[in-house]
Amino acid sequence: MRPLDQLINKTDPGWTLVQEWIRNAKNNVEVLPCDTAKAKDALYKTQVTTRSPMGAIIYSTGGLLIDGGWIRVLGSGSRKLNRTLPEWNKGKSFKEFGKQPSFLLVADDAAGGFFAINGGAFGSDAGKVYYLSPDTIEWEPLDLTYSAFLNFCFNGDLADFYKELRWNDWKTEVANLNGNMVYNFFPFLWTKEGKDINKVSRKPIPVEEQFSFTLDMRKQLGLTKNGL
Repeated sequence: MRPLDQLINKTDPGWTLVQEWIRNAKNNVEVLPCDTAKAKDALYKTQVTTRSPMGAIIYSTGGLLIDGGWIRVLGSGSRKLNRTLPEWNKGKSFKEFGKQPSFLLVADDAAGGFFAINGGAFGSDAGKVYYLSPDTIEWEPLDLTYSAFLNFCFNGDLADFYKELRWNDWKTEVANLNGNMVYNFFPFLWTKEGKDINKVSRKPIPVEEQFSFTLDMRKQLGLTKNGL
């Protein structure tokens, strides 16, 4: 594993660019504060440089909350989102820090959807982002790099992307939702009975529980590929 001083880029930091993107964003972006020691630890464990947007977000933020907290982009952890990107991935995409992951979970949303960068688990388009949608429980290719995914978060038509996953009073509820919780729906959104988001029941559950539950459902339905 590369030492920390090789990962921190002081001459061309990516955070300058990301800050500019945030200033010009059409969607609401909340930059969560970070703890310096935790940021250094998370950067070292992820092994990316601060010249990259991902490294910049890990090193300079506790994470990003998009559109009132609907999307949570992982960084180095904060009070509202106390998961770090490397710790969240350990045991899911890799067993030990420094190992090359076959995918990397980088963000999730209040509806229980998960965004991951392909490291080979999803096919030949390495570096592209996939979305595990709660209403299909399929890993859907978005054909976006991590930087393009950030642009989607900052400027994309989220109302259209999430038109089937947002209920009438979602803004009020999500505003009070902790970043480690997501909504679980019943009947399940991928069933015929669960197609109308406003007619199903919902309750907040830990994001860890929802991720495990979704992968278990995929396994039961014979959808699992490469363990996902």
